[in-house]
Amino acid sequence: MEPAGAYGAGKAGSLAFDPVAFFTHPRTILRLLSWVFSIVVFSCIVNEGYINIGSERLLCVFNNNADACNYGVTVGVACFLGSIFFLVLDVYFPTISSVRDRKRAVLLDLGFSGLACFLWFVGFCFLANQWQATSPEELPLAQGSDAARATIAFCFFSILTWGYQCLLAMHTHKSVSFMEVKLLLPRTPPTLSLV
Repeated sequence: MEPAGAYGAGKAGSLAFDPVAFFTHPRTILRLLSWVFSIVVFSCIVNEGYINIGSERLLCVFNNNADACNYGVTVGVACFLGSIFFLVLDVYFPTISSVRDRKRAVLLDLGFSGLACFLWFVGFCFLANQWQATSPEELPLAQGSDAARATIAFCFFSILTWGYQCLLAMHTHKSVSFMEVKLLLPRTPPTLSLV
């Protein structure tokens, strides 16, 4: 195994973009899955997450709590945009030659993935709690119940994908930092000379 340099900066721009290798990489597959899951969550809420029962006012299917629907849509849209941003960043990452910018990109990935995992966990717990509190009388003909169940299920799947992305980013940060320290340290310990 040859040393890659600090965050691979020594090889920046030396390789051409390989779409097959890019789209078969586990990080790219996870980002695409997270992108699809966020689309499912916010589209289920927007399309069938609101009902009106004899009035012009729309009510959220999650225990008539508008905050539950708003939270799901907000986190879904934020993670949708974040997935697109990090896919584009993954495409351009090999061309970044600055070690500082590469380190920032890895830390940004780590921070956003951890935050997204936490937000999806909170969303899963919140939506599942509100769905459990919803009585069948509030939903005529079980309107929106399939969309609510799909929303909760894909919130759970999103926890897994963003959590694994966080672990991959943490592994990248640790291994790259170790290689960087290894390259900075001399191979033989310095000796003290009294002369």
